[in-house]
Amino acid sequence: MDFFYHYQVAYYLCILGFATLLSAIAIPSILHVARARHLYDDIGHFRKQHDHGIPRLGGVAIFVSFAVTALAVSLIDKNFPIIYILIASIVLFIMGLKDDLSGVNFSTKFLVQFIVALILVVLGDIRLTSMYGVFGIYDLPLVMGSALTVIVIIMIINAFNLIDGIDGLAGVTGIMVNGIFAILFLYTKHYELAVISLILVGAIIGFLRYNISPAQIFMGDTGSLFIGLISVVMAIKFIELNKFSTPGVPQIYSAPALTVAIMVGPIFDTMRVFFVRIMSGSSPFSADRNHIHHRILRLGFNHTQTTLILAGLNLVSVAFALMFSTLGNFTLIIIIFTISMLFNWGVTFMIRSKEREGLALRNLFI
Repeated sequence: MDFFYHYQVAYYLCILGFATLLSAIAIPSILHVARARHLYDDIGHFRKQHDHGIPRLGGVAIFVSFAVTALAVSLIDKNFPIIYILIASIVLFIMGLKDDLSGVNFSTKFLVQFIVALILVVLGDIRLTSMYGVFGIYDLPLVMGSALTVIVIIMIINAFNLIDGIDGLAGVTGIMVNGIFAILFLYTKHYELAVISLILVGAIIGFLRYNISPAQIFMGDTGSLFIGLISVVMAIKFIELNKFSTPGVPQIYSAPALTVAIMVGPIFDTMRVFFVRIMSGSSPFSADRNHIHHRILRLGFNHTQTTLILAGLNLVSVAFALMFSTLGNFTLIIIIFTISMLFNWGVTFMIRSKEREGLALRNLFI
């Protein structure tokens, strides 16, 4: 028994290490090509936090590391569920790479993301089959469940893209999200899904060495969209594997609420900025510097400190969801979003107090 346990641990560590090594080895070559061809980020854009050109092709290393490692694992395990995930990933990778090199308009982006979502839902049968009591809704018809899943996939993919605004944030978030999913899949004995999450964690770790402030390279849309894709697939799988069914009860209660807690950073920030933009009469897709990470930077924190603060908030939400899982999905989701709203309110209070050079009760409201 001990031998089997140690063999499993060694197996997972080898997968994690192999993916990390591939990504870390690829980055210097990508940096060399990007510098030789002058493939730099647009430093003139008002949202950029850097004053010098930085290559934004780190996502190529993340994707290649993931794909090669996943294919290597699939040669060992013929039942490894990677085919449709890889097909969807390749389509999204091509679009993301073009966007990083020459730009892609919003309509094309959403069309490609819609196609990717359809591949996963229709061909891969990766879809939500229930609302799990949220808003009092449970089982969903096939068409409605498929439509909801497509919307969720597109939303999460873009949510990860939107948080990629400072050094290390998207990478650390991707590691946390998929690292937690890997642990949960191992706990519930869904080892093949744990491997997928671990591969992505390793690929990001290899990249992150070059992305921690001061960043030498960005992951670009290629990386952030890809991380969002794998993360949302793991989220859907986790929710579906822990639903109540007639034969028994799930191994983990309130899986949808726990999933929201795990991914609350990208989800809450996207919903908040979209709401603010719409209320101000702007397009929800217009660019600005109103993301939560931009707001924390305004308080004087650096990129690394901001990333750690947001990671801490994420861990608090996950811990709360685990400790109070018996409260039910709807109640837990409301509480999790309330925690994020209170945090955002606190940031707003501190920004107003800093700009007005003094603490005052009115800074909470005006």
